Amino acid sequence: MPQLPFVQVDAFASDPFTGNPAAVMPLEQWLPDDVMQAIAAENNLAETAFTIPAVGDADADYELRWFTPAVEVKLCGHATLASAHVLMAGDSVRFRTRHAGVLDVSRREDGYALSLPAWAPVHKALPELAQAMGGDVVETLWRDGGYAVFLYRDQDAIEALTPDFSSLKEHGDILLIATAPGKGTDIVSRVFAPGAGIDEDPVTGSAHSIIVPYWAQRLGKPGITAFQASRRGGYIDCLLTDDRVVLTGQCRTVIEGMFSL
Repeated sequence: MPQLPFVQVDAFASDPFTGNPAAVMPLEQWLPDDVMQAIAAENNLAETAFTIPAVGDADADYELRWFTPAVEVKLCGHATLASAHVLMAGDSVRFRTRHAGVLDVSRREDGYALSLPAWAPVHKALPELAQAMGGDVVETLWRDGGYAVFLYRDQDAIEALTPDFSSLKEHGDILLIATAPGKGTDIVSRVFAPGAGIDEDPVTGSAHSIIVPYWAQRLGKPGITAFQASRRGGYIDCLLTDDRVVLTGQCRTVIEGMFSL
């Protein structure tokens, strides 16, 4: 019976039982896509990250792919941070991805710094999605690739949201990001992806690739403190620099073992 290494990591987690859990499964070579998808469904976490050594790639140490229980995704921040936590041997590690280029993670005194592409959204009317999100939506934005942003008045409005997940799921694999000015942080958010098999994602790095460029311009500063107000919750320090968003957070290993096929 083949056995694969398995590590579960809480990413963007400053305390126990916070942040976003991710499974990290280092491989020597890719498994068939349907097998990786089935493993991710079995793990039943927001994301399972699979890596292989980037042999002959001068710009990366590993290749990296991410699967939710239902689909493969183009970008996942928290599972990249978790993969670095598991695989980093020195002060940094680089991952070659299929849709987001090379992602660099470096060690910091208080955790890790993850560099993601800055994918600024543009204004777009999204009436059906806004209605299904609920609450009093002030503004809607869109980023090609399936990212929708809904601006609300304040943190109380974000925390009160009860989206209609069945209606949202009908629109397919879209990352739905609700955001507003925060109370103890510059910004607050909640993130939903029912079309990808995740009603609410606890702490979402990729969502901050989208909203940090927006908020940096609106607030007039490149450095932003963020809180994702899910039940688990997570804090992220964010920095917009040129065409990158750098996210800083901590990780905790919670499970180590073998996955048997």
